[in-house]
Amino acid sequence: MGIQYRIPFSFLSFPFLLFVLFTIPSQHSTATDTLTQSQPISPGQTLTSSGQTFELGFFIPSNSSKQYVGIWHKNIPIHDRKVVWVANRENPLTVTATNSASSSLTIGKDGNLRLLDGMNNTVWLTNVSVHSNHSIAMLSDRGDLTLKDSVSGLILWESFNYPYDTFLPGMMLGMNTKTGEKRFMSSWLTEDDPSPGKFVCGFSMDTPPQVFIWNGSKPYWRSGPWDGSKFIGVLDIENAYGDGFNVIHDNQQGSVYMAWHVYNTSYVHFMFITPDGTLKRMFMDEQVKNPYVSWMVPVNRCDIYGVCGPFGVCNKNKSPNCECLKGFVPNSIDDWKKGNWAGGCVRKTDLLCQKNTSNLASSGKAQNDGFGKLRSMKLPDHFEYLYTEDSSGCQQWCLSNCSCVAYAYVTGIDCVVWTGGLMDVQQFSLAGNDLYLRLSYLELAKDKKNNEKFIISFTTISGVVLLGAFMYGLHRWRANQRVNKENRRKDFEMADSMDTSELPIIGFDKILAATDNFSTTNKLGEGGFGPVYKGKLEDGQLVAVKRLSRHSGQGVEEFKNEIILISKLQHRNLVRLLGCQMKKEEKLLVYEYMTNKSLDTFLFDATKRVKLDWAKRFHIIQGIARGLLYLHRDSCLRVIHRDLKASNILLDDDMNSKISDFGLARTFQVTQELANTQRVVGTFGYMSPEYAMGGLFSEKSDVYSFGVLLLEMVSGMRNTCFHYREKYLNLLGYDHAADRPTMSVVVLMLSNEIDLPHPKQPTFTIQSLSDVDLRSQCNKISSGNKASLSIIEGR
Repeated sequence: MGIQYRIPFSFLSFPFLLFVLFTIPSQHSTATDTLTQSQPISPGQTLTSSGQTFELGFFIPSNSSKQYVGIWHKNIPIHDRKVVWVANRENPLTVTATNSASSSLTIGKDGNLRLLDGMNNTVWLTNVSVHSNHSIAMLSDRGDLTLKDSVSGLILWESFNYPYDTFLPGMMLGMNTKTGEKRFMSSWLTEDDPSPGKFVCGFSMDTPPQVFIWNGSKPYWRSGPWDGSKFIGVLDIENAYGDGFNVIHDNQQGSVYMAWHVYNTSYVHFMFITPDGTLKRMFMDEQVKNPYVSWMVPVNRCDIYGVCGPFGVCNKNKSPNCECLKGFVPNSIDDWKKGNWAGGCVRKTDLLCQKNTSNLASSGKAQNDGFGKLRSMKLPDHFEYLYTEDSSGCQQWCLSNCSCVAYAYVTGIDCVVWTGGLMDVQQFSLAGNDLYLRLSYLELAKDKKNNEKFIISFTTISGVVLLGAFMYGLHRWRANQRVNKENRRKDFEMADSMDTSELPIIGFDKILAATDNFSTTNKLGEGGFGPVYKGKLEDGQLVAVKRLSRHSGQGVEEFKNEIILISKLQHRNLVRLLGCQMKKEEKLLVYEYMTNKSLDTFLFDATKRVKLDWAKRFHIIQGIARGLLYLHRDSCLRVIHRDLKASNILLDDDMNSKISDFGLARTFQVTQELANTQRVVGTFGYMSPEYAMGGLFSEKSDVYSFGVLLLEMVSGMRNTCFHYREKYLNLLGYDHAADRPTMSVVVLMLSNEIDLPHPKQPTFTIQSLSDVDLRSQCNKISSGNKASLSIIEGR
């Protein structure tokens, strides 16, 4: 369930949470999670779970004279505290001097857990068959009170099997029609009275199952069916399964249960149903220390079950909210005008099969009836599940059965059909499913005629617009081609005139022989500059040949940049340039070949990353840091790389790291600290925020990229896969330029020569991709950008 609201819990007007607790520890209070025959608890004493998460004791709701035994979250402030389970909700203790002093929760001689009043009468008990008298009761950190045999460890009874108004992680809500068991949530009667209220939340035995809130015996809210990952009629839940919810449905056993597992147990989570029938999910983080509503239903009039009646559809964004489905009209115009929509709608034109069912088989006229597609719908209630039908079979089944009024084919569910009134239909702005509504041939004919008129008008207007746009685009394209051609000519001429006296020239014929005439079998990859080939020189040395593409828009500039820089930079952690060749239109750079290719091919491959133990990873990190330090401070030039990433770190035979690809690098003067550019270049995810958004870059830009790379090395995950679920922030949301160290400090940190600084709170945030996009991206094995560049052109 995705977080949709952030409403302080104290603003929600639930005075029933402001109960007066007889649980304030006194000199007689227990500090244990276990209750035994010899150690009962009385008012003023509590059981506390071992992790100090939950507490059990006596309490009195505000404005009440009744006393109960319950369980609540211990670490929620008392004014916001929520009782999650009540033992004697139907049999409260009356607060008197005798009861207040003498009531107790104990284990009786029969081994059952019992609540006794001041007169030693049993007010509540577990009432299970106990074969030996070794019973103890324990309160767990999940909030589950269990009665167990202390010798065998067998659990005899547990509170999780008897939920009241609250659903906690670790519980299973549901029912079994064969045994008669029902684990439903039921609301408190009022905010001050825990006795059973009007509203009950539980499962239907539909296939697939749905969650309902009932007001007495009448449906009040409905979730829609479970598709294997979520309830399809609930907004704001992108993937309930990914959030720890799962539904276990067994028709043969007659059972359906929903389990809830929370992955991060350092946060408080619970769901409960209020006395007015609102189902809420609560969340509390350790820093805020107050519960918040993360999701709730119903939230608007359209969420109320069947508000628009049969064949009516509710849209919260329209006024009035209700209208009839296509092909239907209000059952009562007068009621509809008054805002009383419960009577719903009726079909405007009868279907052919309804007019003459006796001749249906012979005439075949029913085939003229068809279906209208309604998008983004909350699918109706009272469906029939046809698990054997595919999409086309689903449509055909519905078309051949006159009683079928609609069908849908839903991913994760397959075919569902409706044969009665379509009830509880809602139009969503987003999400939802396609509903195919059966319409008469007359309704379809009207649609066809209207569509033809629209298509003719649209085609005429579009044709004129497209023709004008094409002519303008052709003119601009020709102009740009002339400019680009001239620029490429000048670039190549400039490259030809460059001084390469400090670089060895490798003959073009030798490079052709080494690469087998640039055979595709020797191709290693391709970037904005052009392709890279593996080659073998006459002396047997393996090389990587970067070949400038004639049609590259940015390759010439990068080619020049790389020659200028690499020819003057020599370091064990930089890739070495062996030579070059410039012959007419051929511009070639020859590098030492790295047997283990790039870092990303190991780091993001589930099978290869096991070869990178921590010692190797730390060795690689140190090498990258030393290489950057050389570029920033120790070389004859001061160089900012600007495209540091896993695919630009190459690994030799001994897994030594070498920084490569200096096509985007920039040189700084010794005294220069900051530069600005109108042409932002680099790769998304590695660019610092001040550079990506403002064009400002410095050596701190490389430090940012190094930090991203460092976390990728430690975690084995891509930078966009770092995802804090509750905040929806990825790794890039935790950054500030002023907090970044220089590479000289980084090298000292890595060598343990200085202490590490304490981490700080983020001051810059970027919204991440959706969960679905993240999972898709994270599942890719290795980088799709082995030798490519992501470039942003400033306008």
